[in-house]
Amino acid sequence: MDTKTRHAIKHTVHCLIGCGLGEIAGMLIGAGLGWHRGGRVLAAIALAFAFGYTLTYIGVRRQVKTAAEAVRVTLTTDTVSIVSMELVDTVIELIIPNALVVTATSPRFWWGLGLALAVAFVITVPVNRALMVHSDHH
Repeated sequence: MDTKTRHAIKHTVHCLIGCGLGEIAGMLIGAGLGWHRGGRVLAAIALAFAFGYTLTYIGVRRQVKTAAEAVRVTLTTDTVSIVSMELVDTVIELIIPNALVVTATSPRFWWGLGLALAVAFVITVPVNRALMVHSDHH
């Protein structure tokens, strides 16, 4: 496995953690507030971005001189990755019958989320790798 692929996998795992935390929090909050599918999806996506960006920012901030630079790097490196992950994840969750309207005590919630994030991970790794290759050419 080449260095870019390893780096893409590492970055995607990091994205997966942030997106997964956001998805779980958003779905739990939405369910707790009695929201139906649309509200739960929007909450999950918003929190996936918030968690994903925050986790990346924390790591990047340690490596750069200013907070502004850390924000720029975070937005540049994570936006496409999170969009890819959330797009695939949401489509799969919408396809699974009732996956977005069950409670967190339902096995369907957890296996649906696990399946959706696993497929999103597999699709997002090559997206992140392609972005790295593309950025090397500029």
